[in-house]
Amino acid sequence: MTQKTKYTVIGAGHGGKAMAAHLALMGFPVTLYNRTPEHVAAIKALGGIDLDSPEPGVKGFAKLSKVTSNMQEAVEGAEILMVVLPSSAHADIARQAAPHLKDGQIVILHPGRTCGAIEFAKVMRDNGCSADVAIAEAETFIYASRTDGPAQARIFRIKEAVPLAALPATRTKEVLERIRPAYSQFIDGGNVLQTGLNNMGAIFHPALTLLNAGWIEATHGDYQFYIDGVTPSVARVLEVLDRERVTVASSLGVRARTALEWLEMAYNTTGQDLHEAIHNQPGYYGIKAPPTLNHRYIFEDVPMSMVPIASLGQRYGVSLRGMDSIIRLACIIHRTDYWRRGRTIDKLGIDNLSVSELTAYVNEGILTP
Repeated sequence: MTQKTKYTVIGAGHGGKAMAAHLALMGFPVTLYNRTPEHVAAIKALGGIDLDSPEPGVKGFAKLSKVTSNMQEAVEGAEILMVVLPSSAHADIARQAAPHLKDGQIVILHPGRTCGAIEFAKVMRDNGCSADVAIAEAETFIYASRTDGPAQARIFRIKEAVPLAALPATRTKEVLERIRPAYSQFIDGGNVLQTGLNNMGAIFHPALTLLNAGWIEATHGDYQFYIDGVTPSVARVLEVLDRERVTVASSLGVRARTALEWLEMAYNTTGQDLHEAIHNQPGYYGIKAPPTLNHRYIFEDVPMSMVPIASLGQRYGVSLRGMDSIIRLACIIHRTDYWRRGRTIDKLGIDNLSVSELTAYVNEGILTP
């Protein structure tokens, strides 16, 4: 009998609980890590998570091997570490895990947002980790899920195809093969510039939230986020941001999907323009807006998705008036400097690289000093 891969899921929020429970139900030994012991006390007491889902076979009590708030315990013995946390926590996790990581382990960010794997690798290096660890990132989160209680999780839907890329890309095949027994849905995403620059949340979330700031504050999000919020004028702003993202990708030799192509791929939805395509997407009807402006659509998506795209664009000569405007609005509304807090190329250690050097790094792991 072949030994089942040992997984550690880092993060016990909506996504982490769903992933840990599903992996356990599939028969894999799973450790669940969360930094706050109280947050996972009920799971620890029960020894697992109750999972509910309309998906066939994805239901029942999922027994976990271990529940811990000790990073050393979480990392030791794991073959694959699934990081299921807001991307603003990736650097902290890399710092804490660095002393404990060993040769042959795999770390996958779910998702990486933009430049997540590059940031993780840089923080590991800065913290003296020389272990041969494969780092990879998913383009989006595989589940639509939520927490139903302290030890309960619900999976609404499992995506059918999710691009994934390793850093360097030469290791993507190895990562896909190792996770295939659990997840055949992951497909080759090219390299981490492709997964990061195909990050549609960077385009849809911050602008749509900020341009409807008055409505969100007046109604506490009691309107349809995409249907009422995407008026013709708002859609024009989204189209400009999308063009800038695709142009930044192009400056790096990456062919990014446009928002229209993404809507067609993800939802089989089409339209003459973004306004029409969004309104043609039945899944967007009924989705409410965020109840407050203090929401991850701004405090995560601006510094971890939009800032790195804009930072790459600045370095490689792309005009980014739209993105600059949205980032500046976010800074004003949140009274913070998202450029300082965000993933800029100098923080990522890639600011001195030419396009060919950056490509060599993400494809082959060759980092020019």
